[in-house]
Amino acid sequence: MTPAELLDALWRDYTALTPQAARIHALFAARGERIVNDHVALRTFGRPGIDRFTLGRRFEALGWVKADDYRFDDKHLWASAWRHPDPELPKVFISELVIDELPPAIAAILDGLVAALPPGFTDRADLPYAGRPWTIAHATYRQLLEVSEYAAWVAAFGFRVNHFTVDVGRLATFAELPAVNAFLLDAGFELNRAGGLVKGTPADHLEQSSTCAEPIAVAFADGTFAVPSCYYEFARRYQLPSGERFEGFVPTSADKLFHSTDVRR
Repeated sequence: MTPAELLDALWRDYTALTPQAARIHALFAARGERIVNDHVALRTFGRPGIDRFTLGRRFEALGWVKADDYRFDDKHLWASAWRHPDPELPKVFISELVIDELPPAIAAILDGLVAALPPGFTDRADLPYAGRPWTIAHATYRQLLEVSEYAAWVAAFGFRVNHFTVDVGRLATFAELPAVNAFLLDAGFELNRAGGLVKGTPADHLEQSSTCAEPIAVAFADGTFAVPSCYYEFARRYQLPSGERFEGFVPTSADKLFHSTDVRR
């Protein structure tokens, strides 16, 4: 598999769960835009065989190189970023839930899901888009939701891209990120307002915004229920004093972006 083939497989799986991303992509294309992806993001549980480093190795085999690590204390997450020497290829951002920091009853539920992984699952070449390998009841999903929206999302959707990200600096018909946001709002899309429509500032060298994940029908053991799926993100990067473009992430902004998949209650 080539990097392009992997990204295409991730995009096809992502848009199957995220119709709004395909609609937004088409709106941009209608303006003559050629979309370049800034980064793709995945979520997982911090357990051997499915942790962020295991997922990352699928990308390392195709040239991505491990870069920075990030910690999100309030959400009990670690994350790492990978970059590819080809500047046309997106960065990869993989986060993982630190299960041992959760209440014992919730940790037991998640470890039960991990224990239910089919034989050989962790060795699959398509692990980053393998989907949900376990059965879970919606009642259990609701139980997880009360403690960790992140845990509930991974339990419901499994292994797949959580969001793709448009590199706003590579767009031709939008000068700044607020213009992108205005365009999306005018088109009827709901945007994540946690911390404001734009997370970060030019002083941070990174501005980000995102849609809110739309609910889709998900089959649970006790029925089919609507659950927020994935979102589409937009990033505008700025130059560092050295003249190089900032290629990292800003944890305070990323923390707000995690809320894009929250259940609106």
